[in-house]
Amino acid sequence: MQLDDLVSSESIEQEAWTALEKSILYYKGRPVGTVAAYDATVEALNYDQCFVRDFVSSALIFLMKGRTDIVRNFLEETLKLQPKERQLDAYKPGRGLMPASFKVVCDGEEEYLEADFGEHAIARVTPVDSCLWWVILLRAYVVATKDFSLAYQPQFQHGLRLIMELCLATRFDMYPTILVPDGACMIDRRMGIYGHPLEIQALFFAALRAARELLICQGNEDIVTAIDNRLPLLRTHIRQYYWMDLHRLNKIYRFKSEEYGKAAANPFNIYADSLPYYELDKWLPRKGGFLVGNVGPSQLDTRFFSLGNLVAVVSDLTSEEQSQAIMNLIDERWEDLVGDMPMKICFPALENEEYRIVTGCDPKNRPWSYHNGGSWPVLLWLLSAAAVKTNRIELGHKAVEIAEARLHLDEWPEYYDGKKGRLMGKQARKYQTWTIAGFLLAKELLQNPTFLPLVTFAPFTVEPASRACEFELVQVDTVYLS
Repeated sequence: MQLDDLVSSESIEQEAWTALEKSILYYKGRPVGTVAAYDATVEALNYDQCFVRDFVSSALIFLMKGRTDIVRNFLEETLKLQPKERQLDAYKPGRGLMPASFKVVCDGEEEYLEADFGEHAIARVTPVDSCLWWVILLRAYVVATKDFSLAYQPQFQHGLRLIMELCLATRFDMYPTILVPDGACMIDRRMGIYGHPLEIQALFFAALRAARELLICQGNEDIVTAIDNRLPLLRTHIRQYYWMDLHRLNKIYRFKSEEYGKAAANPFNIYADSLPYYELDKWLPRKGGFLVGNVGPSQLDTRFFSLGNLVAVVSDLTSEEQSQAIMNLIDERWEDLVGDMPMKICFPALENEEYRIVTGCDPKNRPWSYHNGGSWPVLLWLLSAAAVKTNRIELGHKAVEIAEARLHLDEWPEYYDGKKGRLMGKQARKYQTWTIAGFLLAKELLQNPTFLPLVTFAPFTVEPASRACEFELVQVDTVYLS
């Protein structure tokens, strides 16, 4: 690397930090989060709010730099926004939910936080991922600061318990996965992921592992037992039924349909004509594989969804062999999945009649744009984390170099369009905070892999249920847990 390149890299990093500082949201004089985007040239809409999922990348880089106050404030304030009582009104957020976002409202000299649980969102979809990201971030805060006392406070144990009750409650479902609607996660517009989308299952697994470490106080034994029961089932289910490589493709290709009983080799009744076998046969490398996007009755969504696959690698939802296969796939299909801007949120895009039917002709989700095959720089940090986790660090460095050459010149846009990610997103906001934070976080993880334990876990084991805390737990109603 030349000296000029080094200076340029440092300058870009400083520019990113300056932009991140400008995005910090203050409430009663305290930093409590970051706004979604700080672009003064366009109408704010809801980009002046702090989104839970968006803030995670900012929070992690703040933790790595010792800026723990903003993360603690965020955790405390969002916990206060969590509904604690059962709702009889179906139009009100349910107990245990975390908001999609919040904003600071000024009424004269008084300030208060106003939460959005999806009531004001496009299509009015309630977020499923917010509470999962919140649990993961709480655990990252504890790992970074060793401040176990925060997580052991009664209100935090109560909040964690409510989230777990919400996730683990018995439903009209017999799978260890979570049933969710379209648009309830990062892919927040209709993209045909209704059912058991990979992104939510991977986040669910990571959140269960995080909660398992934090819920150690007496009174949580039933929740811990439910987590211990669910974790191995969920892991086995995803590894078996969501996995796709050439060996698995050959098995599915020869599936019989209309099978009954426990011995069925095709338990989801997948029909051969519904899958693009010959496209997958051409695209899958011999030593590569990935977790498909969704599995359900007569459905196998074979699109590659980046967030779900990368979270699965980082959280050990995939086996070591599967994790390496995912990284092999990314390496072998670099031009498809990364191209000129890391990285595609999903591949391939829905096109033609399929696009019109599945998305409802969503103009923002036209093929190779936004959630329909667009490129999202925020995924850079998860790609880097997965690269460090699997000792494929060269892939992380390669992706960062691509991003570094363009992001600052394009003023840190939200997403990119086109098959190679060469077009700035048609409706992308500039100075998108999680783009900025994702870039800084990726560089930090590659330079200091010792920070990786903030988002990774020790080897998967089931330990004794709980021990006593010095705090008295808040009593909550019990629910039947599957």
